[in-house]
Amino acid sequence: MIAFTVKLADIPIGIRVFSPSTQSLMRGYYSEEQPVFTVTVTKDDLIQEREFERQARAVEGLPILKDSLARLERLALHRKLAEELIYQDVLLFHGSVIAVDGEAYLFAAKSGTGKSTHSRLWREAFGDRAVMINDDKPFLRIGEDGVLAYGTPWNGKHHLGCNSSAPLKTFCVLTRDSSNHIEPISPEDAFSSVYRQCFHPADEKGMKKVLDLLERMSKTVRFYHLGCNMDPEASLVSYRGMQEEQ
Repeated sequence: MIAFTVKLADIPIGIRVFSPSTQSLMRGYYSEEQPVFTVTVTKDDLIQEREFERQARAVEGLPILKDSLARLERLALHRKLAEELIYQDVLLFHGSVIAVDGEAYLFAAKSGTGKSTHSRLWREAFGDRAVMINDDKPFLRIGEDGVLAYGTPWNGKHHLGCNSSAPLKTFCVLTRDSSNHIEPISPEDAFSSVYRQCFHPADEKGMKKVLDLLERMSKTVRFYHLGCNMDPEASLVSYRGMQEEQ
């Protein structure tokens, strides 16, 4: 097996995998520090991941993909890292995180709604002030005094992201609309959308930990709903709205 160490969400982690392409995926996150824990992908993990994938695609009516060691290994590694990191107060989310002037904003939505497009509008509007942290699967490290958003190797089909971090200022639930408007929402109203976009472990102990982290997050992060039509003005409406309510 191939063994190396990466640093994700400021935590050194040992990695043991079969495929050189998986090692290549993690290259931007290499570390020489002593690992806090080690994740090993086994052949049984690959078999299990193949079944997970087949079941999920069957439910969605999608064709079964041809088996690929590299793809299955990346899925298994991603899952096992997410399972371990919740006990380090780190939670995996499905969303697009962009930082402007050193503060991070997370946009979450159902697939195909346009969160990546909205992040692109922010990059176009703010230029060098904006840093794309992760366009698909960021890690959030949830502390008592705030949340830090981190880039990960899993950064979407356009590979937008970097090995950086920023304090998370807001969590914005995005929907499509004919006009652009933004309003603050309570943590209670945001919960179902936030919960849908975070990692769900299979065991009861892990789920309890996830719920504890979400409760802690709700105390330091502000939540918004953004209705947008993807015109360029959408970026300014959302940004200004999230400043005025602070």
